[in-house]
Formats: sequence, structure tokens, C-alpha cells
Amino acid sequence: MTNTPTSIVIVSPVHNRCALTQQCLRSLAAINSEGLAVHVILVDDGSTDGTRSAIEREFPAVQLVAGDGTLYFTAGANLGFKAALVHKPDYILLINDDTYFDTDFLRYLVECAETHPRSAVGGLLLRWDEPHRVFQVDPRWDTWYGGWRHQTQLTIETVPQEAFRVATLAGNCLLFPASVFAELGFMDEVRFPNFGDSTFTARLRKNGWQLWVEPRAKVYNQPNSFPKTLRSMSWPQRYQALWGDLRSYHNLRGRFMLYWVTAPTQFQAVVAFGIFFGRLILRGIGVTKNWP
Repeated sequence: MTNTPTSIVIVSPVHNRCALTQQCLRSLAAINSEGLAVHVILVDDGSTDGTRSAIEREFPAVQLVAGDGTLYFTAGANLGFKAALVHKPDYILLINDDTYFDTDFLRYLVECAETHPRSAVGGLLLRWDEPHRVFQVDPRWDTWYGGWRHQTQLTIETVPQEAFRVATLAGNCLLFPASVFAELGFMDEVRFPNFGDSTFTARLRKNGWQLWVEPRAKVYNQPNSFPKTLRSMSWPQRYQALWGDLRSYHNLRGRFMLYWVTAPTQFQAVVAFGIFFGRLILRGIGVTKNWP
């Protein structure tokens, strides 16, 4: 690193998770920022649990950007990116607030990014209840499986010990040059209110950028919660979940568009979605219950 600090703005959309947000900021406050100039922006999307006042009281240096409660992840991130660009940083780091970090994680991310120009770099995402287990890292496209296939058995011992290339990155911890927006624009918040990070990194990859995971940059994450199942919904709720509400995990329009944008080819996207949909029907009529 040079004598001039590398400037980084950390962006995180937050909503009604005050305790988790405070834990995340306390972790960030303890990192090794030698050679780095770090600024944090939280996009508080209409929280009603006292998040704003708690952050203002405990972390006065954190910049708070207000949302109206309708942003969801992608629009919240975009609002944060626009606020970050005012500071003219070298890099922007997108994080979730249900995370905490190893002390040197940010320096390792920057080192990897500077070693590999024109790249985005993700940290090694670990579950905080089982910190040896890796999750949401290096999913592989499998057309005949029905789309992206996550590797559920990865551990901190079985991943490569040096930075490795991947096909997609999650927004839990994602570092990229601030200049990327001038080239490719912001995340697609209209079609992908909750999955803009996945489609954004796919757009990077398809425009010649490289995607890396830096395994020295360890990031501990709250395990994912499971959405309400279709079986537990009424028929009107199922219609909304499957078709009407693009913010729903189950939404078929959203999944098809996600495949269309992120698959290696559009032909593979169509085939994989057909397999996924067939699998969904088989589960719905009780033919199979265990197919992942």
C-alpha cells in the first residue's frame, strides 16, 4: 500500500435490526484500518425500533441516509452507493448488518483487489453459529439441476487457502472499485428488489470483470432464515408469492429473470427454469419431498 490511504466507503442497508446493526458497527470499529481511510454509511429504511437514535448516540461518525420503508435491499444499497460517491472513494464495500468481521478482513480485501485490477472481491462467508462452515460461497451453475447449486459442505479447511475465482458473489461482503458505476450503472432495483447483488456481479462477469473470494478475509454471518412455505399460505397469498410480489423468495417471475440475467447462456436459463418449475410441481403434488 502507498503512503496515501486507500479510501473506502462501507455501505449497508438496514431495517429494524437495531441490536444486529450495533453489533456490526462495533465489529467494524475494532478492525485494523492501517493504510485505509474508512467511512461508513447506513441506509436506514424507515426503521421503527430506534435504530437511528441508537446509531447517532453510539456511532456519531456513521453517516445515516433515510429511506421511507419501501426500498428493500437493492434500492437501499443503490441509495447508499450514491451517497458514497459524493466522498470520491477508491472502493465501496457492501455489507449486511447481520455480520461481524475478523480484524484484518478489510486490508485483505483491498490487497486482493489491488492485486487483481478490474475485479470485485468477496470475503469468506462463515456461519457464526458454526464458524468452520462456509456458506453462499462459490455456487456453481448446473443446468440439469435447475439453476445455481450451492456447495453446502464447504468448510474453512476445504476451500482454497489463496484467493480464488468464482462465478458469482453475494452482497454480504462485496468490495469493488467505486469507478464501476460509471461503466455499468447501479444495481437493478426494479426487477430485483432483493437480489440485485447477484445480478450485479453477473453483469460484472459478463463485461469482463473478475470475481474473487479472498479466504483470509473472514466474515461471520447470521444463518439465513427460511421464508414462509407455500403450503402454509392461502391461495391468494400463494398467487402473490408466486407471481404478484417480486420481493417474494418464491416469485417465479423473479426467479426466471434471475436465471435469464445470471446463467451462462439464455438457453441454459430457460432449460434450468423449466427443470426448477417441474421440480416445484412434483413437490406440490407430493411426488417428491426431498428433492433439494
